[in-house]
Amino acid sequence: MPETTADVAPHDGTVPRLAASRRELDDAVRTVLGPEARLRPEQRDALRRLADGDVLLVARTGAGKTAVYAIATLLIGRPALVVSPLLALQRDQVAALQDAGLRAAAASSAGGAARHRAALDGFAAGELDVLLLAPEQLARPDVVAAVERARPGLVVVDEAHCVSEWGHDFRPDYRHVTGLVERLGHPRVLAMTATASADVRRQIVEGLGMRDPAVVVHDADRPGIWLGVHHAASEGERDALVVDLALEEPGAVIVYARTKRHVESLAEALDAAGRPALRYHAGLPPMARQRVERTFLDGRADLVVATSAFGMGVDRADVRLVVHAGAPPSLEQYWQEVGRAGRDEEPARAVLVARAEDVALNRYLRGSAGPRRETLATVLRCVGDEPTDRAALASATGLAARTLSRALAELVDVDAVRRVGDRFAGTGTSVRDAAEAVQRRHEHRATLDRSRVELVRTYADTTDCRRRVLLELLGEEHPHVCGRCDSCDAGTSVEVHAGPLRPGQHVRHQAWGGGVVSVVEADRVTVLFESRGYVALDIAVALDSGVLTPDGPRAESA
Repeated sequence: MPETTADVAPHDGTVPRLAASRRELDDAVRTVLGPEARLRPEQRDALRRLADGDVLLVARTGAGKTAVYAIATLLIGRPALVVSPLLALQRDQVAALQDAGLRAAAASSAGGAARHRAALDGFAAGELDVLLLAPEQLARPDVVAAVERARPGLVVVDEAHCVSEWGHDFRPDYRHVTGLVERLGHPRVLAMTATASADVRRQIVEGLGMRDPAVVVHDADRPGIWLGVHHAASEGERDALVVDLALEEPGAVIVYARTKRHVESLAEALDAAGRPALRYHAGLPPMARQRVERTFLDGRADLVVATSAFGMGVDRADVRLVVHAGAPPSLEQYWQEVGRAGRDEEPARAVLVARAEDVALNRYLRGSAGPRRETLATVLRCVGDEPTDRAALASATGLAARTLSRALAELVDVDAVRRVGDRFAGTGTSVRDAAEAVQRRHEHRATLDRSRVELVRTYADTTDCRRRVLLELLGEEHPHVCGRCDSCDAGTSVEVHAGPLRPGQHVRHQAWGGGVVSVVEADRVTVLFESRGYVALDIAVALDSGVLTPDGPRAESA
């Protein structure tokens, strides 16, 4: 940060300047992190870029992203609104902010109507520095009114990968944050996530309506986590391997399964083998899930078998092993879940036990037809020429809040509905044209989704350095072998030397058009094509035949 005050012109008259003198920054850092603390590089980079406007921060779990917005709130001198997807996350964030001396509260239905109202009133009255709420809360007029009265200088979107429809935790209400930001006069927006490929980063920026944002991407590597893959020929062999891995590890273990039924069967097998396991999946009542979560996080149990529902907000430092019983549907999801191991910086392991049939299951589980034609028609009939808010549309359509949010997001994306702040108006598009546009968009998304599933197979099948392949498929350059994976242990990893193709380079395919190189292995290259998604090609065949040609200079890193 510069030594002198770096006042930045606001987007408009409603946005405060962010003063960032060395003294002011040091004071804010001491308030949030303590007298002896120093900013990490990713924190310093994000704060420096936030002085100029919107920022998307992609930094690994444990990088201190909460401290970034806490410090920024103090520097801006106006309250911050934090959109956070889970109650467990909100609870932990509120506690951390309060420990740092900030006045923070969460507005959620879980605490009862009185506490919800008190949090909103306190924020509106200037009695809170930070208010946390779920994206679904933004559909409530009373919430929006309270936020508007508070005039926040910063809007934070936590777990921002939820904005992406190709993200594994997609929440359609995130797509409407942009309307609130516009209504507030576009205060600074800080979006944060631990993992996001280049494609997901683009989706976040577009989905949040961020204005010329700085995209700050820091090394997502967790070098303390050893990576390995076991291949199984059958379900029985796969599950036996998973049980053996869990039994061999004396420390805390998370086992991820793909379905509720698989969670129950693995937990029963572990119980029978002498190591009782907690069960966690969306089929359990909310209170039961909360009990399991707290029991594991508090250290009163060391083994949990769970679906991906046991995800965001899981923050236990001493997890020694994360096992996946079957391949996850995307590498982003896999790396997020792997990142729950070894948060105490001690050695940990992540093992994927996969069958070839997992790919077919992932394609099925990731399938989505999107809103029905009848739903789109209902919304279009109720959206008139004059802007209407979501509460009025919910009343007029009779649709559930989540269904309405998703339909509106789809219709806005194909220009059948226009967004006016946090309200919506029609564009005159017919139901037929809108439905066809949405269908085309879903077909394109399905193509990309199928290709993302294939990336997991690429990771599972490689004999090259797993860490390098995984990180480069996620959009990071990692040219050297890691020495902390099963391929490196077996001596099959190879150093990639300068060659005709490098990660980030633009290429052109004779049939599929332009693409960007994601990862280069010894004999194959994986390319992200806009028209087809991720495709793995034999390097020698593709280049020698002229099917694939380098197209301009290597792309700049985000």
